[in-house]
Amino acid sequence: MSTLTHFNNQGEAHMVDVGAKHITHRRAITEGEITMLAETLELIIQGTHKKGDVLGIARIAGIMAAKQTANLIPLCHPLALTHVDLQLEVVQDENKVICRCTVETDGKTGVEMEALTATQIALLTIYDMCKAVDRGMIINNVRLLEKEGGKSGHWVSEK
Repeated sequence: MSTLTHFNNQGEAHMVDVGAKHITHRRAITEGEITMLAETLELIIQGTHKKGDVLGIARIAGIMAAKQTANLIPLCHPLALTHVDLQLEVVQDENKVICRCTVETDGKTGVEMEALTATQIALLTIYDMCKAVDRGMIINNVRLLEKEGGKSGHWVSEK
């Protein structure tokens, strides 16, 4: 198992030095879901929720979050993202919305945290917009599906 890289030899937290790394194309794909009451999902689908276009606002919130990750996660490097794609899929027979996010950059460090942050914030935005009608919504299964680039190369989740 690898060692934790965000600690120096004295055990103190620090930002990893990526200065000597090569610039490569980096890509991360994440996924998560929010389950809710059928009535809540119906409001989202019909577009009759009093707060407006829930999925459209959640998509924009997720994209904005990806761009702000370094401000939210203390030891993340600020990155110039080249692409953020956030898709929200309604699965009506399971009363849920699945969020899939792809983030890309050309840089010295990966974009896994940006994709995970985007996914979480998109799902939290759905929760925030719908909590008045359904406080029992559940956000779960947020995970990295795939990453490419850098020294460790290509990785795909086995689940």
